[in-house]
Amino acid sequence: MTADVVAHPDREAGECAAYQTDSGQWDRELVPDHRGQTRRPEPDCPVEIALHAISGRWTTLLLRDLMHGPRSFGQLRTGLPSLSDKVLADRLAHLRREGLIDRQEQKAFPTRSTYSLTRAGEHLRPLLTQLYRTGQQLQRHASR
Repeated sequence: MTADVVAHPDREAGECAAYQTDSGQWDRELVPDHRGQTRRPEPDCPVEIALHAISGRWTTLLLRDLMHGPRSFGQLRTGLPSLSDKVLADRLAHLRREGLIDRQEQKAFPTRSTYSLTRAGEHLRPLLTQLYRTGQQLQRHASR
């Protein structure tokens, strides 16, 4: 099968590149199975699932803080003083639904809750590290 060659607007004049969707071939490192072989966002695409799990303002900062160990609601609020209680509660609920954090309640008065990463949440460390490094590179590129 021959690939249709498409010029990308960011390339130098005369340079062209063949794209996966044009050639019908998939980069096995980027797309190791059929779930990523799509031409539109699909809910079962692993990349879409991962992006949804960490999406939302403040989410990555909460994950970063929880990487250092369990934290109470108050400790998380103190660590991110610009974050409102409502948004903090919403982000924690989102992370719980995604299976990235657990909530443990201590039976006392008043009831105290502690949040910690699940094993799935701990597996996000390399992703968050790489996102940070990628952001640094993009910043450097944009400032040229």
